[in-house]
Amino acid sequence: MDVSGGRGQPPPGNGESADHTGPQPPAPDPSHQGPEGPEGPRPPASAGPAEEPAEDAPARPGTPAAPSDSPRPGTPAAGGPGDGQRDRRTGGGPPLAHSGTGQTPPPQRPQEQQRGGLLMGRPFGVPVYVAPSWFLVAILITWVFGGQIDRVLPELGAVSYLVSLFFAVAFYASVLVHELAHTLAALRFKLPVRRIQLQFFGGVSEIEKEAETPGREFVLAFVGPLLSLVLAGLFYLGLLAVDPATVPGVLLAGLMVSNLIVAVFNLLPGLPLDGGRMLRAVVWAISGKPMTGTIAAAWVGRALAVAVLIGLPLLTQSGALGSDAVDNVGMDTVLDALLAAILAAIIWTGAGNSLRMARLREHLPELRARNLTRRAVPVETDTPLSEALRRANAAGARALVVVDPDGVPLSLVREAAIVGVPEHRRPWVPVGGLAQDLNPGMRVSAELAGEDLLDALRAAPATEYLVVEETGEIYGVLSAADVERAFVKAMARPS
Repeated sequence: MDVSGGRGQPPPGNGESADHTGPQPPAPDPSHQGPEGPEGPRPPASAGPAEEPAEDAPARPGTPAAPSDSPRPGTPAAGGPGDGQRDRRTGGGPPLAHSGTGQTPPPQRPQEQQRGGLLMGRPFGVPVYVAPSWFLVAILITWVFGGQIDRVLPELGAVSYLVSLFFAVAFYASVLVHELAHTLAALRFKLPVRRIQLQFFGGVSEIEKEAETPGREFVLAFVGPLLSLVLAGLFYLGLLAVDPATVPGVLLAGLMVSNLIVAVFNLLPGLPLDGGRMLRAVVWAISGKPMTGTIAAAWVGRALAVAVLIGLPLLTQSGALGSDAVDNVGMDTVLDALLAAILAAIIWTGAGNSLRMARLREHLPELRARNLTRRAVPVETDTPLSEALRRANAAGARALVVVDPDGVPLSLVREAAIVGVPEHRRPWVPVGGLAQDLNPGMRVSAELAGEDLLDALRAAPATEYLVVEETGEIYGVLSAADVERAFVKAMARPS
């Protein structure tokens, strides 16, 4: 059965030891926020052993599962396909018997902790979450707008604050409509949407992938502000039919103005705003290079952040935004400066994240399952661990695949489990007792690369995966730790 040296097999390893606690994935770049910009791909989160599955093992809503055409090995020729392809990786990692530290990567955090918020529903199959920060801004809106209502309608008394709370909820409902416009456009273009989140400064539509053409990118960005403008128009028409000095009139006027502000703010031409994504699409169409569009829109976004930081307090102090300059002193001036600083920080950070994610997408095609796979030796369930390791080291392999008498793969021997067995006990420990059963998602095609590879690994979190050829033959074993390391290197590599 020890026939792992076929020409189609990968080389022994990638030159790195298998001990890995897993660097944290980069912070997501929210796709379509009040500020917007698509979230970049994430490295697969390494799961714990089979008996400690990750809590969010099911695929995220909108996240493509492992490709349905992933080959299902039948009776593999254990030595590999013999296609004569040579891997382009560096060779010669340490022998399997001495690799690793026995530490397993930390299990994935629970899904709800990752997402951070209260699940409110799943319109169009996309989960909508309300972040804890929303409750803070809802209280702030209730307090500020309630005071304004009290000045306009003093007869309401304390009821004005209940009306103001209704306004806060209605305003964020209109923000949700804005985000649903992005989501529906993304789904129309067959782009998976992970979630929508309502938070302190608006909302986020986290779209898994970028649009394929600049035209689609422009449409995807424009539909959000367009819906906000439509809502502002509808509230204006409703305002014409009621008395402005009534509760409905005050609410309709407030919703009209707030939606108009959301639309205008998002149309500003800098990432991560919708207008910045539209600018990116235009530059992309002219230059033919999406990265050029991203760089241009991101730097405009940074300039916009500086303009907001300096200009917003000056505008409020001068009364250009409709306030009395005499009132804008003391605490009001401090609050204006604080608001400007928060908005500027959001825009600046979002522009930087967009640049980083664009650079990563340039290097994602380099993440190929074929290049990252470790050579594997097939062994039967009752093979002593010491004998299996002898065969692996003799073949220069760094992984063990448990097969049945016909050579069909059954499970993978976890590297951390091997390290945990003292050397003097290895002749009496069968490999079957250290193996993790192969779930369907743990079989991946050797042809997977880039975002398709990351999607497949995220859909079925595990520490190791069986890599197979299109014919179903065993190609080797892919370690999630190796993919994470390659992902982080791609992030650090300059464009």
